[in-house]
Formats: sequence, structure tokens, C-alpha cells
Amino acid sequence: MRGVIVDKAIYAGGKRRDIEGDISDAFDLAREDGECFLWIGLFEPDEDEFELVKDELNLHPLAAEDAVSAHQRPKMERYDDTLFVVLKTLAYIDETSDIEVGEIMVFLGRDFVVTVRHGAGNPLGPVRKRLENSPELLGHGATAVLYAVCDEVVDRYGVVAHEVEVDIIGLERAVFDPNARDVTADIYSLKREVLEFRSAEDPLVPVLQEIVKGRVAECGSTREYFRDVLDHLLRVDGQVDSHNELLNSVLTAHLALLGKRQNEDMRKISAWAAIIAVPTAIAGIYGMNFDHMPELHWTFGYPLVIAVMAVVCVLLFRRLRKSGWL
Repeated sequence: MRGVIVDKAIYAGGKRRDIEGDISDAFDLAREDGECFLWIGLFEPDEDEFELVKDELNLHPLAAEDAVSAHQRPKMERYDDTLFVVLKTLAYIDETSDIEVGEIMVFLGRDFVVTVRHGAGNPLGPVRKRLENSPELLGHGATAVLYAVCDEVVDRYGVVAHEVEVDIIGLERAVFDPNARDVTADIYSLKREVLEFRSAEDPLVPVLQEIVKGRVAECGSTREYFRDVLDHLLRVDGQVDSHNELLNSVLTAHLALLGKRQNEDMRKISAWAAIIAVPTAIAGIYGMNFDHMPELHWTFGYPLVIAVMAVVCVLLFRRLRKSGWL
């Protein structure tokens, strides 16, 4: 169990008190003192490692199973007196322009908070330090932890949204660069990342709306804080929609430009084929093995035919060049 416990502490009056001994004693202490709450942070526990926490807090088996297995969509569920919230975390990978998705599960009770994190994104150490440096916020109790976690996750969404926007601008420049390579695969790849982004942030909107509307009693004292988080999330949600639409436009423009370039290539090929067809036709006619042909035995026949070929080819070239085919 020690390997998965990132941090654990009891908070009373906005101040931290480290836990000494087994976490079972900490649970008992938190229950005895109604003015404090216990916060335990876990990282990717397995079923056996999470069993102790589940038994001590009487967590619902279905919620415990979700916390261990992960791969849940953002949601908020109530099991008796415990609130279970799932958040998707995002981390932007600069080297590959990929978005790495993780999860944070929050079990919120009257006198305890258990956070279960999956994936490398959004470590909660800075969140804990931020709360410990804000006794007034921490004085709201366990619900302050849920707010701080949501705020950190949504702030990270904003950072990722900015990075995606930078990638889209780069793709736009590549699309309209005359010497650029085919970036269709890059556009589809980024579009897939944006859709994954949307699946992470969009379901969180109704969760926060429920809290802001006052339908979650535990968060009554922190509704104003959650309103600010919801405002940031709605802004990100609008950005993600804009990114998706912009990528559709970029893809349409790219395919149109590819078609235009292909048409230009075909016109050039057709133009050169027309020019080459003239001397080919003349040479083919005079290459026939007939005895009686005009100018066949004429002294100036050969240079005249060559001259005609050259003049016609030059005239065709100038005409096609003027019309934009060459």
C-alpha cells in the first residue's frame, strides 16, 4: 500500500497535520474530530491495494471498481453519503503533438477525501500545496479539495487548447505553402486528438453545472469557486469546438489545393502532349513507305518539314503559355 500512497494528511482549521502510524488510525481520528477531514492521494492502485481504503470508508463496490480499473467518462455519482467524481486529465506531448489522457477519481465524504490518479498528467502535489497555502479556502472542508482538483484539471485544459491552436496554425501555413508536402495525415491525426480532447472536457460541463446550480449539498459553501471553474471550462469547450471546425476547414482547403495542383499538372502534361503530337504526326506521315508523295524527292523537303515542325511547336507553346496551361 505504501507504494501507491502519494501523500496523506489530516486538515483541521485550514492547517495540515501529518499522519503518524497506520491510515486506519487516521480514519478513526478524522471521524472523532468533526472539524477535520482526511485527504489520501493514491496513484494507480490495484484491487488489493485499494481494498483497505474501501473497507475503512465503506465505499460502494461499483465506485471502487471504477477507481481501480479507470477508463471512465467524466461523471458525478452519489453512493449513500459519498460523492464520486471522475475527471479526465490531459497532458500535451511536444515531441509528437499528441494528447495523453489520464484520470482522477475523487471520493468525497463529510470527513474524508480520497483522490485516485491514473496516468502521468496532472500530479496533485501542486494542488495540495496550493490549498495548504490558502487556509481560508481549505477551511471550507473536503469540498475545497474537489474544487482545487477541478480547477487544476480545467486550467490544464486551457494550456492544451493553446498548444492545439499553435499546431493548427502550423498546419494552415503548411497547407498554403506552395512547396509543402501532403499534410492530410497530420490533419487527421490532430483532428483525432481534438475529438479525444472533446470527449474529456465536454461531459464535465453538466457535472459542474449541477454543482453551480446548488444540487450538490456538499459543495454549497464553494459554489462561487465552482462557478469560476465552470466559466473557464465553457471557454475551453468553445475553443475545442472552434478547433474542430477549423480543422474541417483546413482539411477542405488542403484537399481543394491538392486537386487544383493535380489539375495544373494534368494541364501541363496535356499541353506538352499536344506540342509533341504535331512533329509526331508529320514524322509519321512522311515515314510511310510510298513512292509517290509530295515533296518526297525535293531537295528542300527535309529542312522545310523540320522548319514547319519547329514553327508549329513554337506557336503552340506560346499559345498554351499565354492561356496558362504551361
